[in-house]
Amino acid sequence: MPGRLKALEGVLLGTALGDALGLPAEGMSAAAVMRRWGRLEDFRLLGRTGFVSDDTELAALTAQALALSPDDAGGCVAAFRRSLAGWALRLPFGIGLATLRASAKALLGFSRTGVESAGNGACTRAPVIGVYFAGDAERRRAFGEALARVTHTDPRAVQAALFAAEVAAHAAAGKAPADAVCEALSVVSNDELRAAIEDARDLADAEAEADEAAEETGVTGYSVHTCAIAAFSYIRWGREPLRAIRETITAGGDTDSAAALVGAWAGAGAGADGLPAELLGRLCGGPFGPAHLRALAGALEAGAPPPGYLWPAALLRNLALYPVILAHGLRRLFP
Repeated sequence: MPGRLKALEGVLLGTALGDALGLPAEGMSAAAVMRRWGRLEDFRLLGRTGFVSDDTELAALTAQALALSPDDAGGCVAAFRRSLAGWALRLPFGIGLATLRASAKALLGFSRTGVESAGNGACTRAPVIGVYFAGDAERRRAFGEALARVTHTDPRAVQAALFAAEVAAHAAAGKAPADAVCEALSVVSNDELRAAIEDARDLADAEAEADEAAEETGVTGYSVHTCAIAAFSYIRWGREPLRAIRETITAGGDTDSAAALVGAWAGAGAGADGLPAELLGRLCGGPFGPAHLRALAGALEAGAPPPGYLWPAALLRNLALYPVILAHGLRRLFP
């Protein structure tokens, strides 16, 4: 079981690793992923450098809000909403429609920004909440629900976020992947979400392959699908973080979000030292890069203010990567 600092580093770096590895395959079918790359062994967006998308950036903004207001859920929500408005001005790519609409409302000064959506944006940023409050179930759930509702108000999305945080909390406490998922079901009362996760658990117990599981669970950006395929991969391969991430990507669909969630859980359980150092070292530096994420984890552990970063650098990086993202999108139109 990693110490608290290593678990906090692990949950953030694991999110980034899954996000960056899965980003090039986003929107592709399982067959297309296997035909083009097989099992992704490396970053494939631009050279040998890994680039993160909205999943990692929103997880980092969640960590930042926790560092700014660790004892007051209302203050934490306000801090996250302010960050969301500034983040939208830096033109992030890969952003979901619900998060985009919530960001626009934050920019316009609305106090209630959440929209009625069951997308996966809230659940992929929630694991850091679980690790931060691993020893306090009441605050874990209070902060988890409040922060989820900043962007998503559909009960399925909110409970998916609570489930994602709960799995991370149990992983950081040293629970085995299957046990972490099973115990996390205690926060899920929605019948559809619960049935999907239980079906995923059964598929993992039967040692199904990722493409088989994908056909059963679905792999869209719907929070029910994302939690199900992530739960399957985490139970099946969670003791091997890199393999769990790679197998998740072979399922196709919303690969960066699902792999980011699996990476977060695996990182919470293994700690930063259990993640592949060579790949982490090739993640793009600067805002939301490895050093920034480690500094955020350190601030959370120390009860210190979050580290600053140069927002123009994030904007310039996003602008430079837009043609690359567009080229990858066009490439998916061809066999």
